Amino acid sequence: MKRFRVEITEVLSRIVDVEATNANEAKMMVENDYRESSIVLDSSDYVKTEFCVKDEK
Repeated sequence: MKRFRVEITEVLSRIVDVEATNANEAKMMVENDYRESSIVLDSSDYVKTEFCVKDEK
């Protein structure tokens, strides 16, 4: 039997509405909220799962 390393990647996504003076400020506000754990993605934000064979060991 051969041994393989398989990577599992789960993709979560959420649209967040914010009021800002421009797109850059809006992005920075959401990034900050995410880093501060004010926005936490969970299973309700699930989009897809991917499996990728990385290499043979």
